[in-house]
Amino acid sequence: MSSPQEDFGPWLGQHLRTSGTNQAQFAKQIGVTPAAVSAWISGRSEPRDEMKKTIASALGVPMPEDSDVPVGDRRIGHLQWHHRPAHSDGGREYGNAAAFAFNADLSVLAREATQNSLDERRDTSRPVKVSYTLHELTGDSLSSFLAAIQWDELSAHITSAASTDQKVARSLRSALDDLRQDRSLVLLRIDDFNAAGLTGPEYDDGRFAAVIRRQLDSHKQAGRRAGGSYGLGKATLWATSKFGLILVNSTLSEKHEGRSERRVIGRLDLPWHQVDGDAFAGPAWFGEPESDPEHFGVSRSWWADELTVKKLRLARDSAEPGTSFLIVGAHDASGDTETLEEMHEKLVRALADGFWAAMVSGATTGALLDARVTALRNDEVVVAEQRVDPHEHHPALSRALRAYLDNATVNELTAAEEVVRVDVPLVVTPRRGEGSRLGKGPLHKAVLLVTPAAETASNTNRVICMRGNRMTIVERRPREVPLGTPPFQAVLLAGVATGYEDEVTAAAEDFLRASEPPEHNKWDRTEELTSSYEKGALARLREFHSEIDKAVRKVVGRQIVERNRGPKVLRDLLRFEERTGVRSRGVSSAPSVRNVQGGVNKFGAWSVTVSVKLPESENPWVLTPVAKFDVRSGGRPTVQWSELTAIEGCRVDGTNLAIEAGVRQATFSAETDPASHPVRGSYARLIVEVPKARGGAS
Repeated sequence: MSSPQEDFGPWLGQHLRTSGTNQAQFAKQIGVTPAAVSAWISGRSEPRDEMKKTIASALGVPMPEDSDVPVGDRRIGHLQWHHRPAHSDGGREYGNAAAFAFNADLSVLAREATQNSLDERRDTSRPVKVSYTLHELTGDSLSSFLAAIQWDELSAHITSAASTDQKVARSLRSALDDLRQDRSLVLLRIDDFNAAGLTGPEYDDGRFAAVIRRQLDSHKQAGRRAGGSYGLGKATLWATSKFGLILVNSTLSEKHEGRSERRVIGRLDLPWHQVDGDAFAGPAWFGEPESDPEHFGVSRSWWADELTVKKLRLARDSAEPGTSFLIVGAHDASGDTETLEEMHEKLVRALADGFWAAMVSGATTGALLDARVTALRNDEVVVAEQRVDPHEHHPALSRALRAYLDNATVNELTAAEEVVRVDVPLVVTPRRGEGSRLGKGPLHKAVLLVTPAAETASNTNRVICMRGNRMTIVERRPREVPLGTPPFQAVLLAGVATGYEDEVTAAAEDFLRASEPPEHNKWDRTEELTSSYEKGALARLREFHSEIDKAVRKVVGRQIVERNRGPKVLRDLLRFEERTGVRSRGVSSAPSVRNVQGGVNKFGAWSVTVSVKLPESENPWVLTPVAKFDVRSGGRPTVQWSELTAIEGCRVDGTNLAIEAGVRQATFSAETDPASHPVRGSYARLIVEVPKARGGAS
């Protein structure tokens, strides 16, 4: 019988790869069919004891139960890079399209990678721990690492891929030049613990194949709490590497081939290229050569020893399940950061902004996430490990959520640190085929939490919306908040983020997830929403947004009148004038629309680009673009925007355009919401106006 440490099949497969013998050759050597060897390795059958002795003798190794060498320390075969051959039909990919779905920005990486770790949380009674470690290598440390990843062989492929005029090639040339000139390389390792790890077989369905072998395979098993749904987020790992190179070390929550620790593999994403006359598709994998005839020669993951993972900078500080991703040549393509210290700061800020709610705990409710960031240079600490504290970065918001978790909310604000809770209705549109029996759909009660803003808060009077694992999805400024309202912060919990687990809550979670684009940054029209749900889904989302605004106004819109001192609104205005000495604008004219270009798109919406001319002014402007239909008869009905995007000279602030003082021209693009059209878009002429925002700075 095989050793309890290791099943016979994985033992045989490992020794065949170590010896460099394929299954067909070994079958002939011991006088059996290749099918029998394949069945033994896959675990479909097991040979008799006498055959096991014959196998061990032919391999020149002791039987598994006779070996006194621990499984994890046994010799592995040689490692190699396997480059996928070019397509036989002449097709070429000049880069991974999934990597262009997001910017190669550290904040985007932190958002997507941490979301994936949250989705794979294993023990729901404890938080998933995510550590980001920046590590700059120079000198001997760099040389040792490059040797460990077989850079001399690899660089020929990268150099060839960098020789064209394609976009990815230009980036690769720049990365190679930087490495040669600076002799410095930044690594960014992302470790998660209390996560599932890359479980599953090498090539068939499972977490491992979804991440390492495939594109657009989400394979999320977190149920309805999963944040991601497109399978695109993992592409940010490769996009953040200058070379498109990632190394992986995973500790599995479920054994594979009888083992669970140090499952290691590397993956490189290059565009199509040629080396020594041979053409390659682009992707490559670093591991042991496969002996299975079906995948012969392919590099597969291997069970590494501790020394190897240290050389590859992949050593994990715990045996707890999870995965370590090492981004080789990490950079921030936004250009916002250059030094290790700046990169460290940006990662901390991104984690705090995107996941502050997941890091908040209550008196009896644990946090979902524990996030930390460290920076090293040649193993010396540059910035000590910093635990991201949500109460430090977002004190009022964290206070609001904690009050909800502790059931300590109130019905009306009467003190500085109180938190008001208001239920917000969301009608969940039925899925296609369910409409006749469910009517408009079941009613889900989302939870709005409102509290006075902290004095240090830079962004106030906004609602942070989330679902699932409490990652920030939408940040929006509510409409028509009364002038003079004291600064506030608000949190909107929807779906399972409310803590409820009934069928309606689950349906709301699915509905909102379907309304999110790959960036998971808004609830709006998506192909999944329109194809999976009955008509009216977009209208229900618009109603939900309106209900959020209404709930905010209900809490903050009450005027506070103190005896003998007059309305608080007037007092605040007077204090503002006295404190700043701001004079009236005294402008001679108002902003005006200079040019509108666009038309009706395939969804029936007007899509336009608008240029606005502004008078000379010493103060900023806040404008609210308005769309109206010039119909053949009657008045001009107002229609709603579904999207508003700043192009030049302005920025979008909720439903408004904010324009700095001195700017004389601004350009924005917008798209109308067909659900708000009184007639088909093609039946009317669109008119765009840009009045000053109600209560705005202008």
